[in-house]
Amino acid sequence: MEQNGLPCLDLLEATPDILRGLMCELSSEDAQWKPAPDRFSVAEVLAHLSHSEGYCYRLRVDRFVTEDMPELEPDDAQMYLDLYRGRDAKDEFAHFEEQRETNIEYLRGLPAGTGDRRAFHKEAGEITLAQMLHEWALHDLGHIRQIAELVRARRCRAGAGPLGESYQLKP
Repeated sequence: MEQNGLPCLDLLEATPDILRGLMCELSSEDAQWKPAPDRFSVAEVLAHLSHSEGYCYRLRVDRFVTEDMPELEPDDAQMYLDLYRGRDAKDEFAHFEEQRETNIEYLRGLPAGTGDRRAFHKEAGEITLAQMLHEWALHDLGHIRQIAELVRARRCRAGAGPLGESYQLKP
């Protein structure tokens, strides 16, 4: 918990470094690899994170801060699949990282009590900014896990030879 009472800011701030570590040995080809046609590649996950950072989470934070009980639409990554296809992983990561840095700086500067501000989410009902920050961290952690599984499947399993055969991967 931060001094201003907002939760999860350290975790949200750490996400780019965690992702960088996971992707440190990926080639451009690896980043475009998909385990199945209906699954995301690393590049697509990064495009989703970059898009969500600005068009979902930051917009929501701004509405929490500037409006009384704003009405928030649910976000569905499936709606943007075409937007995410064919994206460059390095460009998407750089854009995500830049936005995240800006967002964390902004969040850290908010006054105490801001986490108690409320909004109405069309699927979840009444929520607080603090609850949305927890959900944002859940979202990050889910995609960190997703990218870790893609890296495990693409880069590590084959290289492990017979030692990798017993791993049950779900990228």
